[in-house]
Amino acid sequence: MLTRPTDLGDLDVVAALRDGWDLDVDAVEYAPVGYGSYHWRARADGHDWFVTADDLVLRRRQRSESLAVTRSRLDAALATARSLRDSGADFVVAPCRTGAGGVTHPAGERFLVALYPHVAGETHAWGPYPSQSERLAVLERLAVLHATSEAVRRTAVVDDLLIPARDDLAVALSAEGPWRSGPFGEPARRLLHVHRDAVVDGLARYDDLAAGVLRRPERVVITHGEPHRGNTIRTATGLVLIDWDTALLAPPERDLWALADEEPSILQAYAAMTGRRPDEAALDCYRRWWTLTEISLFVDQLRRPHRHDDDTRVAWSALTRYLAPGRSR
Repeated sequence: MLTRPTDLGDLDVVAALRDGWDLDVDAVEYAPVGYGSYHWRARADGHDWFVTADDLVLRRRQRSESLAVTRSRLDAALATARSLRDSGADFVVAPCRTGAGGVTHPAGERFLVALYPHVAGETHAWGPYPSQSERLAVLERLAVLHATSEAVRRTAVVDDLLIPARDDLAVALSAEGPWRSGPFGEPARRLLHVHRDAVVDGLARYDDLAAGVLRRPERVVITHGEPHRGNTIRTATGLVLIDWDTALLAPPERDLWALADEEPSILQAYAAMTGRRPDEAALDCYRRWWTLTEISLFVDQLRRPHRHDDDTRVAWSALTRYLAPGRSR
């Protein structure tokens, strides 16, 4: 996230690193990078580290979900990354184990902290891959990931294709104005009202596609979930994938649809690498899941009390893009 959390300070992070990993922290600095988790850079025990903290309240997929369930899902994803790395997948940037053997440590009741070694290399912003060679390098790693052994797969949760905050989106679609949640509340309500029918129709189409995907559980593999360029680092030894908090057992199309949108021939390349032919309906399902999830989460964010800051500006800009006329949902 670009803006610091109001309920988690540097000293809270230092305490979590001490209690969870027995680190004697010399310095810690907030890093305004990425979106979804909060990040810090730390110096401890003569090494550089990267720290993430997730707000479990905001990570809930629906308001009725307990924080224990939310934590269990995040723990499972990060434990899967750790297992992948331990099994020899050196392109996986995985969290360090705590002194208790886990991969996360709580910071109060609301936040969950994970610790990573600093990775030296070229980082990238969100956006399409600039070349087919970079795209194929990621695809090669995904092919290895999708062929992971059953032993590693046991830690992962199966994707149920639920759209996060969909219960709140349903309320928002029928809510009358004004939304007095903050500077972007009422503009978001008006924008959603204009595109209400398209969103409702998109949800119905998505439900049909998701039902078809769920009827084929034999196709699931370990997936990263968001293998876009912003989740890669070019190191001296090759490309690595970061941000494994979205790892799930799911059809391979979960990792392929965005790459295929950039370059359709990637699907033929994947089939040649794996012997597995991508399914068009599943690609469409995950493409729609992404768009509808983004709409749902950004609407939820802007309906909550908020300020005008870097994160809410990103949310508003993205919502206008996803609700643009003619955009497929």
